[in-house]
Amino acid sequence: MNLQHIITEIEKVDPEVYERLDSRRGAMQRFAFAGKVLAAAAVPFALGSMFNKAYGRTTATILEVLNYALTLEYLEAEFYTKAVATTGVIPAGAALGALTTIRDHENAHVNFLKTAITGAGGTPVAKPTFDFSGGSFSGGPGTGNGPFKDAFTNYDLMLAVAQTFEDTGVRAYKGAAADLISNNDVLTAALQIHSVEARHASHIRQMRKARGGALVVDDVKPWITLNKSNIASTAVQPSYNGEEVTNQAGVEIVNINGKTIPAAAASESFDEPLTMTQVLAIVDGFIV
Repeated sequence: MNLQHIITEIEKVDPEVYERLDSRRGAMQRFAFAGKVLAAAAVPFALGSMFNKAYGRTTATILEVLNYALTLEYLEAEFYTKAVATTGVIPAGAALGALTTIRDHENAHVNFLKTAITGAGGTPVAKPTFDFSGGSFSGGPGTGNGPFKDAFTNYDLMLAVAQTFEDTGVRAYKGAAADLISNNDVLTAALQIHSVEARHASHIRQMRKARGGALVVDDVKPWITLNKSNIASTAVQPSYNGEEVTNQAGVEIVNINGKTIPAAAASESFDEPLTMTQVLAIVDGFIV
């Protein structure tokens, strides 16, 4: 077990986790001592004890939400890993660099969530087998004949699918926040991932806007307007339904305080949450 690697992966998502326990140096010293006095098989239990201290009480609900988040991160990590591995599809330079960075972020999220779940006494959900064509939407799961079957050979479609995954992730983490509110530390870590997903979504959208192409509909902004995907495919619409909301906390944003604020602008001010049921229904379309 590479404890140095584990700490590095955790700090990518939650840089302050060890400050809640001890200094980084102190944490490493404790693990070094554990390695001397414990059998290798016992070290994971020491790690689990540390996570229990860092993240407090862990309920079944929190573990369920973390595994749900892990399923989504598996999807994104696998998609970008396959995308970056393609030859001659992604333009060299900034585009390849951006997608490679996102790939690394998503894999870091997977590693973090698996470590956090195990450390909190749970069992990480197994990685599903994915059909990125969206075969479950059309043609049956695993057939490779879904609406996105050319995602790894058609760069424009690759970006469109990436945008959909990122926009879904942003809404998914926002929807999960209420289920994590009982544990501030877990909530903080989840919202840090949420912010990374939001930056991914914004960047992918700007890449699509700069490139243009047949799949781009209307003006692609770094955020969602109304319930528009800006993608020429009805298959992605479930990820955008409900985003047209303009009323927040009982306050109507349209023309608030006598200002001229159209519905489009009002809807852009907030991302609307997706429930676990809604997200899993979207993700199921890509699972064999």
